[in-house]
Amino acid sequence: MTNTNLTGKTKVLGSTKKKSGNLDIKNITISFGKGSDKVTAVENINLSIEAGSFICILGPSGCGKSTLLNSIAGFVKPTSGNIYLDAKEVSEPGPDRGMVFQQYSLLPWKTTFENILLGPRLAGDLEATEISERLLSMVGLAKYRDHYPSQLSGGMQQRVGIARALATQPGVLLMDEPFGALDAQTRNFMQENLLQVWSETGTTVVFVTHDVDESIFLSDKIIVMGSNPGQIISQFDNELPRPREQELSTSKEFIELKRKCLDVIRTESNKAFDFQNLN
Repeated sequence: MTNTNLTGKTKVLGSTKKKSGNLDIKNITISFGKGSDKVTAVENINLSIEAGSFICILGPSGCGKSTLLNSIAGFVKPTSGNIYLDAKEVSEPGPDRGMVFQQYSLLPWKTTFENILLGPRLAGDLEATEISERLLSMVGLAKYRDHYPSQLSGGMQQRVGIARALATQPGVLLMDEPFGALDAQTRNFMQENLLQVWSETGTTVVFVTHDVDESIFLSDKIIVMGSNPGQIISQFDNELPRPREQELSTSKEFIELKRKCLDVIRTESNKAFDFQNLN
């Protein structure tokens, strides 16, 4: 079992200032099916993340990254173990966890601003409009506040999705390969924009990706998962200086960390390939 502790910071959004987003994952195992059809997707995951941290969960396809993220979100119930957010056990989805998916999941009949405003307004937040206005500016879409999703590019839609997820002021922002469908240039822009928003809000971020470069550019720490069953097999502190720009990817330190990650990923990918051939 692996236990990781990450250092965080204070969250600030709108007029709210509080220490939140401490995440504790204790002995999580997630299985599907029964008997001979039983498949263990995630086994004995232990992870402690302090408020304000930005971690990336990296690993080959099928290693349980998204399953673990969905469990933190409350969409998937662990077979055993517990997840706590700010000392409160996670048992179902809630506004204290914002989720951004790879697919653009905006409401097509609502404008950019209306999509962002929906969450805090439903929650009865008296500062809903103020918070949504600020987030709209943070993601650089004030000019497009009255546009509908069909009038926005993929990158713009995902920026709305990020703002919408943050509008309820969650303790943790969960991101499941949110930039996977974007072209390389847009993806680079989105990464830089996300780091800017994160630096302003201080929200804890758990970001799932299979892209090594992306994990290094974004994170404070990289958690590498292996498969069959999914488990934490390695972790790397990322001490590259902030703020970060894409030129950092050519630095000696970036390339060295990338080599270390690739060595682990390559080994796990080979194991997964061999396992699939035997079954």
